[in-house]
Amino acid sequence: MTRLSVNINKVATLRNARGGNVPDVVKVALDCQQFGAEGITVHPRPDERHIRRSDVMALKAVVTTEFNIEGYPSEEFLALLHEVRPDQATLVPDPPGVLTSDAGWDAGKHKDFLMDVVGKIKSWGVRTSLFVEASERAVADAAATGTDRVELYTESYARTFPEDPADAVAPFVAAAQEARRRGLGLNAGHDLSLQNLQYFRQHVPHLLEVSIGHALISDALYFGLENTIQMYLRKLK
Repeated sequence: MTRLSVNINKVATLRNARGGNVPDVVKVALDCQQFGAEGITVHPRPDERHIRRSDVMALKAVVTTEFNIEGYPSEEFLALLHEVRPDQATLVPDPPGVLTSDAGWDAGKHKDFLMDVVGKIKSWGVRTSLFVEASERAVADAAATGTDRVELYTESYARTFPEDPADAVAPFVAAAQEARRRGLGLNAGHDLSLQNLQYFRQHVPHLLEVSIGHALISDALYFGLENTIQMYLRKLK
């Protein structure tokens, strides 16, 4: 079974646009769990333009499924991980001002840095995942850092899926097989949606988890949060 982790950053973005606490990020996380989501993902950024440090601390107390915290491994981010001890830390190579994650790690180039960071995080009892491109080389380089999992960056799949699904998914199948050979767990995320998720799940082997935020929260505006989560779960099962 492939687990669905709901990224609730967009809920925080909506709250922050008006001030106050509507919508309530913690309540949404609790609702997602109640409605069947098997994980909650957040990506706190240095400028706190969506998820805030205070949100992370509040969520720590209520997330009972899997708590996944994404971010660039700065000293501040590592200190937050050390304090919160989530189930999983997903490391992304984002510079501070980037709008959204738009590339995977070059783990070969940054091997020493990532080995040190991954080692620290694992010593705290937190599972690690590196955000990488869908290539066998990227997966092999990630494995050399000692990470537990990789998360395949699926933007290219989502972009080319409407024209040629088989061609779009092929690099991800090869990357998944390489992850299996290297003993890595496999996650995926970015621009997965109701339109492309089922095909991805059916063709990419050994997929443990998908993290979905923007599309899922947007769909919830039309279908309601509970119904939307059930729709996504059906695509995975």
